[in-house]
Amino acid sequence: MAIVLIAGFVSCSKSSDTGLITPPADTVVVVPTTVLLRTDSHFGSVITNAKGETLYFFSPDANGTSACTGGCLTAWPVFYTAALKVASGLDSTDFATITRTDGTKQNTYKGWPLYTYAADSKAGDINGDGVGKVWFVAKPDYTILIAEKQLVGNDGVSYDSTYHAGTGNTFYMTDAHGVTLYAFSFDKAGANHYTKSDFSNDAFWPIVQVSTVENVASTLNKSDFASITVFTKPQLTYKGWPVYRFGPDSLTRGNTKGISVPTPGIWPVMNSFSPVAPQ
Repeated sequence: MAIVLIAGFVSCSKSSDTGLITPPADTVVVVPTTVLLRTDSHFGSVITNAKGETLYFFSPDANGTSACTGGCLTAWPVFYTAALKVASGLDSTDFATITRTDGTKQNTYKGWPLYTYAADSKAGDINGDGVGKVWFVAKPDYTILIAEKQLVGNDGVSYDSTYHAGTGNTFYMTDAHGVTLYAFSFDKAGANHYTKSDFSNDAFWPIVQVSTVENVASTLNKSDFASITVFTKPQLTYKGWPVYRFGPDSLTRGNTKGISVPTPGIWPVMNSFSPVAPQ
């Protein structure tokens, strides 16, 4: 009887050693989504971190570097993840990483550094939009945003909001990528008096070809925006003013070179304080 039991044990061991038992499948590593897209009843599409905490833009960051330092970071913690994976509806090429002046990393969206807000106590809160008129909820569908920076003309001179030489930040409108937008002081309401019919001067002051405004920074009134047709092409207007970019800004976020060309005030930046265009 003992002999039979031993033989059976040996036989079982041999069958295991021959590899008849199927080995486990290779482990599949699932990278979690780190940036989500959520629909809010008031703000529409909103970008959040993996916890569902709302992300924000800061107007003084228009040039793509973070102006939030020191105590600012207590209220507005930097958002950073080394392995970005974005949710459906977002384009991963819109995200990047910068190195801050303190040597730490921060993620950006369309060039805007991203932050959370300490006063958002739970996922889904959006308490930071409009704070100080410089913090805005991060959205993927902005047409117009607001910058707050020192104006520096093509002549290298710093200008204040009245277009006199001087220092101090000025609020002004940008496109979704932080590129400065301008008006032409000789235009009229809904009438472009600069662009030639063959668009031969469009490279210097290109019209902003937008026919439909999706979303704007919450300190602006979306109803102030419209569109006109300029020699078959659409052009964005704000309070009746046709809207332009400045070619020598080179689509570089934060550049405001156009304010001094040909003299200060001829091509002003625009903001919520801009007057309605004359008839």
